[in-house]
Amino acid sequence: MYDLVAGDRNVKSSYYLSKKNTLELFPMLKSDNLCGGIVYYDGQQDDARMNLAIALTAARHGATIANHVSCLKLHKTAGKLSGARLRDELTGKEWDVKAKCIINATGPFTDSIRRMDDQAVQPICSPSSGVHIVLPSYYSPEHMGLLDPATSDGRVIFFLPWLKGTIAGTTDLPCEVTPSPRPTEEEILFILTEVKNYLNPDVEVRRGDVMSAWSGIRPLVSDPNKGEGDTQALARNHVVHVSRSGLVTVAGGKWTTYRAMAAETMDRAIQSADLKPLYKDCQTDGFLIEGAHGWTPTMYIRLVQDFGLEMEVAQHLAKSYGDRAFAVAKMAAMTGKRWPIIGKKIHPEFPYIDAEIRYGVREYACTAVDMVARRLRLAFLNVQAAAEALPAIIDLMGEELSWSAGERQKQMKMASEFLANEMGQMVNRASRDKIPINLSKDEIQTYIKRFQIIDKDRKGFVSINDIRRSLKSMGVKPSEAEISSILSEIDLQYHGQMELQDYLQMMSAIKSGHVAYSRFARMAEMEEEHHEREQLKKKITVERSGGGL
Repeated sequence: MYDLVAGDRNVKSSYYLSKKNTLELFPMLKSDNLCGGIVYYDGQQDDARMNLAIALTAARHGATIANHVSCLKLHKTAGKLSGARLRDELTGKEWDVKAKCIINATGPFTDSIRRMDDQAVQPICSPSSGVHIVLPSYYSPEHMGLLDPATSDGRVIFFLPWLKGTIAGTTDLPCEVTPSPRPTEEEILFILTEVKNYLNPDVEVRRGDVMSAWSGIRPLVSDPNKGEGDTQALARNHVVHVSRSGLVTVAGGKWTTYRAMAAETMDRAIQSADLKPLYKDCQTDGFLIEGAHGWTPTMYIRLVQDFGLEMEVAQHLAKSYGDRAFAVAKMAAMTGKRWPIIGKKIHPEFPYIDAEIRYGVREYACTAVDMVARRLRLAFLNVQAAAEALPAIIDLMGEELSWSAGERQKQMKMASEFLANEMGQMVNRASRDKIPINLSKDEIQTYIKRFQIIDKDRKGFVSINDIRRSLKSMGVKPSEAEISSILSEIDLQYHGQMELQDYLQMMSAIKSGHVAYSRFARMAEMEEEHHEREQLKKKITVERSGGGL
């Protein structure tokens, strides 16, 4: 059916796979209850880059781009809309603009703009939260993912290769509209639990493998025939509506049909405001967007040969910027090495280079968050790597935008908060920290003592190496599974380092019944018992015996 609907636009034809062939192509799948598979093909895109390319294309053809600007009020003249009051969210400056027609294409904020036009209007948009997580690449083969519409609660689950990682999702819950949606620990664990149902025991689905997590708000168009709050039953198509005062609203829809949505919206705007277009028909049908004109599939080879860029970097630039990649490459700094000649990476694990920061400023990037999340995809691919790259990014942006030391500190604070809250960096810790430490003074002293016995170097945290050394010193010979479980508890829940506060938090959670007794907690008890026995074995010297024989 997919092939039939796609017609001549199909990427490749779909086909069936036997159980044996399915496991050959997707070896990490669980073989129990597996009958086989159906392979079909779809496209991928960098949605942030696509959005920016459309804005840049519009600017090249005469549009005025107003970034970080909000609408405060709509003005009317004789009952018809005639303009709006706007505010620059970076400077606080406000001003008025006049308009023959106003189009409301604001996604989840659709109804707030409609209420500016008419306070009594009934909402047409039901916002739905969709959380996605990024996992390491070994969760899926390089060129194949998995999709199943029959999860435990009827939602679609998928995990797909994406930018050398694996993207997994999704959730579908009614939510409040906010400019800063945040993922919750419950939603992340739901996705991990569902993913676990499909993978064989060799792939241990671990909370610590979540490299980034974010929540997006889908602006689903309400269907009056469905019950309130049932976001899964809402239509994914779009609506175009014109109010009595002339506000043209386009709501719902998806990337797949964005050009058709735009053309339909413009037709309604021309009709409702009695505009006089230069051309009778839509002029952007088949229009190439920014970067597409000189692009070829092998263009990256010219970037390697002409500029001396590393091949992975050249491929990334060609895919992201199209023919504008040459303009980016011209801004790259010399590495000082034999190879690559130019292109200093802002993080060693990713192909993003210094020139992209400088070029991003010319593409309307105003803040460090703009850069780390909407020009580069670093925040979405690995939130920890994004945090590590922030100082270099802010230094380069500071040079381009002449930021003061105070502005640089402000940008660092804003970007760090964004990564911690909206990109899931601190979600797991925040959920644990909600449980108060409910321990007596004696219990706290006991646990501090146990923690310090393992943390022999007094670092303030226990690492995986500390645990290995501790097990070895005790002469304990647990099974490989038990060792793996203890190590993964630290590695995953605490990113390889458990601090004293974390340990006390965990022991309090165990005491109050929030979590089961952990292997690490038991190991700390055993370490203390072993330590006490070792102390008793030590002979008391003559100096300490009060004389003696």
